[in-house]
Amino acid sequence: MDVHLVDGTYELFRTFFGAPSTQTSKGLEVGAVRALARSLWAMRADGATHVAVAFDTVIESFRNDLFDGYKTGDGIDPKLWAQFPLAERAAHAIGVVVWPMVSIEADDAIGTFAARAARHADVTRVLLCSPDKDLAQCVVGERVIGWDRRKKVGLDDAGVRAKFGVAPASIPDFLALVGDTADGIPGIPRWGEKSAAAVLARFGSIEAIPDRAADWGIAVRGADALAKEVAARREDALLYRRLATLRIDAPLAERVEDLAWAGPREDELRSFCAEIEDESLLRRVLGEPRSA
Repeated sequence: MDVHLVDGTYELFRTFFGAPSTQTSKGLEVGAVRALARSLWAMRADGATHVAVAFDTVIESFRNDLFDGYKTGDGIDPKLWAQFPLAERAAHAIGVVVWPMVSIEADDAIGTFAARAARHADVTRVLLCSPDKDLAQCVVGERVIGWDRRKKVGLDDAGVRAKFGVAPASIPDFLALVGDTADGIPGIPRWGEKSAAAVLARFGSIEAIPDRAADWGIAVRGADALAKEVAARREDALLYRRLATLRIDAPLAERVEDLAWAGPREDELRSFCAEIEDESLLRRVLGEPRSA
């Protein structure tokens, strides 16, 4: 079996900025959540059998306690923010497992279950349904892969190495050096993707990088300046790596078998579709004819 783990926060952002705005008769904005529900249901038609969706119910996490500059919910459009609880309810109503994360992030839930599912004898592949760079660290061979749902393109171990220049295990070190603006990780001055890839391909981790460029044994443009920066800011780099490293101990109760998609929760779906005034979603999911 394949296990699909979906980044619901990313999906909701994508549909909010990609789908037309739609309001109910009571003025409730539901355009993004309607599109999200259809997108998730389409996975059923594509053959998905075991699915879970993780949401950042609260944008802030334990990482904000570690670093003041880490991403927050500031600046999120209120019309988008108001659809987060609706999105969780929509996913649950159509029958998938939902993980609403609070103190840790949606990516931590995905990383945790990816490791769990990869150990299951009946699992063929684990598909990480998100373009988030953080999740590249979870890739294992061709068994745990990144998955672009729109393009139907996977990112396996070889793909991670081709894209980033480092092994999956070095992705947190790579992001720590280069930075990740989406998460508020500033990176180390002067370090870019090419230099980080070259040095980490040689040494694997931040703590293994020698203080002196003369000890690197590889040719890297601006090596002396890069070495000086990482030597002076190594503690910062290690903190940034901790921020970029996904947890694999999220408190998820489900087993792989619990992710089996058994169909919509009909009463819940009917109530939800009435609330967001989306009869077409109800017809699509339940296969009912148009009402007179």
